[in-house]
Amino acid sequence: MTTLFDLAIETARLLPPEKQDEIARLVLEMAEEGESLFLLSPDDIEGLRPSLEQVKKREFADESEVRTIWSKHGL
Repeated sequence: MTTLFDLAIETARLLPPEKQDEIARLVLEMAEEGESLFLLSPDDIEGLRPSLEQVKKREFADESEVRTIWSKHGL
């Protein structure tokens, strides 16, 4: 499993079950098609580097930090 996929799974684990199922359906659909539905630009990839470094160090947001961010976006 790649580091980015690990990050996605760890992030998805914090979501409500119905959101997790939605993500799972997308992943399964993509795996069956064998094609990527989304392409990241070099800038997008570079923007992920700090997050990937945090994953390597196992530095994840705790539940209260995630809820704070969600509330800022009305979630």
